[in-house]
Amino acid sequence: MSTVERLVVVVLFEGVDLLDVTGPPEVFSLVQRETDGAAGYHVVLAAETLDPVATSAGVRILPDVTFREVSARSIDTLLVPGSVEVDSQRRVRALTDASVVGRVRTLAGRSRRVTSVCVGAHILAAAGLLDGKRATTHWSTAQQLAADHPEIEVDAEPIFIREGDLWTGAGISACLDLSLALVADDFGETVALRVARQLVMYLKRPSGQSQFSVPLEPVSTTRRIEDLRHHIMRNITEQLTVADLAAFAHVGERQLTRIFKAELGTTPSAYIESARVEMARNQLESTDATLERIVSTCGFGTTDTLIRAFRRKLNTTPTEYRLRFRTGPG
Repeated sequence: MSTVERLVVVVLFEGVDLLDVTGPPEVFSLVQRETDGAAGYHVVLAAETLDPVATSAGVRILPDVTFREVSARSIDTLLVPGSVEVDSQRRVRALTDASVVGRVRTLAGRSRRVTSVCVGAHILAAAGLLDGKRATTHWSTAQQLAADHPEIEVDAEPIFIREGDLWTGAGISACLDLSLALVADDFGETVALRVARQLVMYLKRPSGQSQFSVPLEPVSTTRRIEDLRHHIMRNITEQLTVADLAAFAHVGERQLTRIFKAELGTTPSAYIESARVEMARNQLESTDATLERIVSTCGFGTTDTLIRAFRRKLNTTPTEYRLRFRTGPG
């Protein structure tokens, strides 16, 4: 039986995130085995030259082909990983190189489908491929993507978004969910399920599923807001109204709201809810605590409030979340 292989080209460049490059091929490599050789992918790594490429993790990778060589071929899937820099205050910024952007623009014209992994969306955006489209990226650079490219509808919540034959993925581990979705689209849900079982993955988190770490970053730049954040965590079981926080900070309520917007990009109430959801998420993953206990220790007040917060922030329920992401005993 001959194998039906689809050509996947992974873009390489200096400083690329290692897991962005290696994660999807791990998923794709299992398709041929799980279909008894009837179908699969041929993955090649492409770079400007055939010299080793240093990844962000310090691991060097050897390209299979050059951009010029692969541009003469018909590509099924172009996969674009990303790269970031982190400053002294742990603020993350996605990087784009003009030469890589140009190569991606050219290769996209030869590709049936174009996908980005994590902050690779910034490269697609710089290439003009996301104009007028809805897209996602890692939550830590979503604001940057929206600011740099106002013509794109940036949604930091889903783990991946499909717009026709253009796909964008979120956090690094979400590249596996995105890859499974590509497999399902190409070869059906049954094959994708078999691959997911081999990877011991939940199949399948839907594209609308939230990135499951509530972003309490970025780190603020003033002592006052840091004191407020610590005050919130110390008193998370209390009601914690805006008036209470304003009194603690010795400012008016309107000024407090302006401070949160400027420093954290959110409102005091939304930040408090995110902090409570994050605490509840950790308890659901690692303890046997009942929902009633979690409501009490995280300050939600009622179980209904907890459930509504999870639906709003994570697009799931606490019970569903625990079933999928339970890591503790039992």
